[in-house]
Amino acid sequence: MAGIVEELGAGATGFAVGDEVIGFTHRRASHAEYAIVDEDHLTPRPAGVPWEQAGALFVAGTTAYAAVHAVRVKRGETVVVSGSAGGVGSLVVQLARQAGATVIGLASEPHHTWLARHGVIPLTYGGDVGGRIRAAAGGTIDAFIDTFGAPYIELALELGVPGERINTVIDFPGAAKHGTKAEGSAAAASDDVLRELATLIADGDLEIPIAGVYRLDEVREAFRELERRHTNGKIVLRP
Repeated sequence: MAGIVEELGAGATGFAVGDEVIGFTHRRASHAEYAIVDEDHLTPRPAGVPWEQAGALFVAGTTAYAAVHAVRVKRGETVVVSGSAGGVGSLVVQLARQAGATVIGLASEPHHTWLARHGVIPLTYGGDVGGRIRAAAGGTIDAFIDTFGAPYIELALELGVPGERINTVIDFPGAAKHGTKAEGSAAAASDDVLRELATLIADGDLEIPIAGVYRLDEVREAFRELERRHTNGKIVLRP
């Protein structure tokens, strides 16, 4: 979430009324005009970060951050990302590219131009997707990040990716069954991570594509769009 500090609690020292901030709350209370947020869950909004991207940074940004760090992406490695144009996947591919990896992104064809523009090798779903991944990789596939769900853990294992280099942010039964990782937002939920990601956006090194902006009273329509699972980037609510 992102907004303006309207009121300070007793003992608050890091912010002033009127400060523009990016933050988060574990109370799941962000679908509202006002939210109570712990001071250490806030970071200043850099001037170069648009409000829509600021508001979309948590949970997608911290989930992507955690996923990339969970599989220990290194320079020169090859990483495959399922759901690579979605709200989380679109950030995962950018962070993996910044780490120096070759990134293969699975996405529907309308999103391939966006992926290619960010240095990602785009591949479509369906058919012999495993064969297409092997051909695109031209060698070892080092890590796999799943942001879509089953059956991509199984596909990653078939491609020879070690279980400790596979992370899913959605297929928790599959992760429990196969012993892979399932680290998400909770592993990176901190003001430090938000500050780091916001700085990347302000410096032009990270883009949060905005698939749509809805008023707060249009929240049902926003969730209907989300359920279609064909968006490129994040859906944002504007109070």
